[in-house]
Amino acid sequence: MLGRIFTVGGFTLLSRVTGFARDIMLAAILGAGPVADAFFVALRLPNHFRAIFAEGAFNAAWVPAYAHVHGEKGEAAASLFADRIFTLLLASQVVLLIVAWLFMPQAMSILAPGFSDDAEQRKLAIELTRITFPYLLLITLVTLYGGMLNVMQRFASAAAASIFLNVAMMMTLALAAWFPTAGHAAAWGVLISGFMQYFLLAGDLARHGGLPRFAPLKLDEDVRSFFKALGPATLGSMGTQVALFADTIIATFLPAGALSALYYADRLNQLPIGVIGIAIGTVLLPEMSKRITANDHDGAMKAQRRAFDFTLLFSIPFVAAFLTVPDEIMRALFARGAFSKADAVAAGGTLAAYAIGLIPFVLIRSAVATFYARKDTATPVRASLTGIAVNVALKVALMGSLAQIGLALATAVGVWTNLLLVLFFAVRRGFLVLDRAWLMSLAKFLLTGLILAAAFWLIARFSGPLLGAMHFRDEVTLVLLAVGGTVVYALAILVLFGRRWLVSLVRG
Repeated sequence: MLGRIFTVGGFTLLSRVTGFARDIMLAAILGAGPVADAFFVALRLPNHFRAIFAEGAFNAAWVPAYAHVHGEKGEAAASLFADRIFTLLLASQVVLLIVAWLFMPQAMSILAPGFSDDAEQRKLAIELTRITFPYLLLITLVTLYGGMLNVMQRFASAAAASIFLNVAMMMTLALAAWFPTAGHAAAWGVLISGFMQYFLLAGDLARHGGLPRFAPLKLDEDVRSFFKALGPATLGSMGTQVALFADTIIATFLPAGALSALYYADRLNQLPIGVIGIAIGTVLLPEMSKRITANDHDGAMKAQRRAFDFTLLFSIPFVAAFLTVPDEIMRALFARGAFSKADAVAAGGTLAAYAIGLIPFVLIRSAVATFYARKDTATPVRASLTGIAVNVALKVALMGSLAQIGLALATAVGVWTNLLLVLFFAVRRGFLVLDRAWLMSLAKFLLTGLILAAAFWLIARFSGPLLGAMHFRDEVTLVLLAVGGTVVYALAILVLFGRRWLVSLVRG
């Protein structure tokens, strides 16, 4: 399990590193103005649908269902099941794409109503979104293929696929002078990456399992069971995405640059979510599904507890850094070209607000895995819908006084609500036991985070006078924070947890 986590996490980390290179190009070329805001709307719309229906709901229902059919009925039955789901999935995505293309102006009026006052920006957003939207169809198929490979214990290609998004966008941004705007260049990069990711996953699956084919539609027991799980999973996956949809809608009414600040802050916030939370959750779900199918409920619970410990161990440094030195991070990474230091400060405050909810963001995939592995996609919906209600209510209350920072803060409170309710339901059903040993571990993680946050603050406080007017001052400060923080965190973990705890965590 640990080896698979590092496989997924390693490729995801490479994806995030190339993503930062891409975002540095975006910041320098697009900046934080009207064209950038129009592109980020065009990028967010297919990404929201992808996160809800593809990587979110579909993956949550698909992996346990496919694992169950594969384990209980054999490879032939699993292949037929995959063929039928593929046929339904492709047909539904083609219909969605046609509807989106035809009614994009109406959709833009709903999803980015603030652009209505600027006809040129609205026109540009519609044009760019029509370019990026087919990406959703391709990524949905990538998710189907990736889920099948994950059940086969093959995680590398699915984890590496998103690297192509960054590479393709950097290639088209480098040729931005040949496009009508830099926003057009970035949008075409998104679409090209969809084809690249599709062919990577299709090639891997063709070599090791066989690609799904068109099959006559038949609602047999397995297909009906899948759709019974898919409906609630869709609602459950909507929590965070509805919050981000609301961010997009509300931010179009805020001054220019608010959407860009949300984007760059969210990109940094997504680093630990992707490398840690999603990577561990991706490996945990098939692991728990396999154990529960074999009636090994104690083993499933033990796997989930290890996943929680790994998640906290790797995510605490990000929480401490994002809360303590967000401005220094933003200046070092993005403050160049068209992206000013004032833009970096606005994005830094937004990052700190997002960081308040980073722990539940990275834990939620592992927390809901205990329900999804049991094909119970309904229970997490109750927690998710409550989190949505809290989230949206706070957005409306805070947007006036705190602008995009209020939107990020509301998202953090909403995801905390979601996680705490999921844990409550899991404990009440007997799927999770929060014993004294684990509660003590949580207290130690909290203390470790406080020590690390103090170290970050001291390094940032004294590096300014030390470096003076040095060239690349912000970049050098970031290096000092990384090196100093690594040393302090390693020592704190060894002192508070001990070497024996680390060895037992790794060995299971």
